[in-house]
Amino acid sequence: MDQVGLEQRAAGLGTRSVKKDSKLRAIDIAISMVDLTTLEGADTEGKVRSLCAKARRPDPGWDGVPPVAAVCVYSDLAATAVAELGGSGVRVASVATAFPSGRAARAVKLADVEHAVAAGADEIDMVIDRGAFLAGRYGQVFDEIQAVKEACGDAHLKVILETGELATYDNVRRASWLALLAGGDFIKTSTGKVSPAATLPVTHLMLQAVRDWRDATGELRGVKPAGGIRSTKDAIRYLVAVNEVAGPEWLTPELFRFGASSLLNDLLMQRRTQLDGHYSGPEHVAVD
Repeated sequence: MDQVGLEQRAAGLGTRSVKKDSKLRAIDIAISMVDLTTLEGADTEGKVRSLCAKARRPDPGWDGVPPVAAVCVYSDLAATAVAELGGSGVRVASVATAFPSGRAARAVKLADVEHAVAAGADEIDMVIDRGAFLAGRYGQVFDEIQAVKEACGDAHLKVILETGELATYDNVRRASWLALLAGGDFIKTSTGKVSPAATLPVTHLMLQAVRDWRDATGELRGVKPAGGIRSTKDAIRYLVAVNEVAGPEWLTPELFRFGASSLLNDLLMQRRTQLDGHYSGPEHVAVD
């Protein structure tokens, strides 16, 4: 990959501005693309229920705010999220395959997936075996993604590359194609547990991969940047990249998501600012 060219293009698109009359629409699109996430050891059923309530109605004080795309939790809390979100249209995503490290036997990883699917998860976010990938055992990584895809049944599969550990853009490109070839419905940048997480250049590269996949096969696959996207300004930069690199077809939660925990609050505050004409502070939105 041309590192300089990729980073320059990402930086250039990152300076694009959105006209004021389009900003509210962009904010609503971004809200609808959020995978509202809690992936902490201290997570409780109560916290997940509160998160699900926020996912359904992100800003109860205002009409017209779209629900988020999904709530993302650990597999042992998937059933709680399913019970809270039934009939709402908000999906339940569960991390699996020994998230975030991916360090477990394949049988353990598949059992994790099967448990989440049995609990009703609509989407599975798996992590690839970065050790195997970096050692050049691409066939092993491919076979594992295929096995997880089969275990997903009707659930959609997001394949987390953990790009911060892949070291080079060439590796990110190779891993993206490997995941697409093995059946991943989405390619996802990061677990959010490793720095750097999502970056615009890496997301550009992954958007190029799904665009090229569409051109080669006619199939549409999604991209999910996750980790470190906290502001409305950043989210809009990513939406510009989606439109310019992959195309307007990808400006939908079916094909683009934000993996985030704090981004939603800033989107809601900026949305109120657009409607009120003055800044609304964090005290006006629900605490996660």
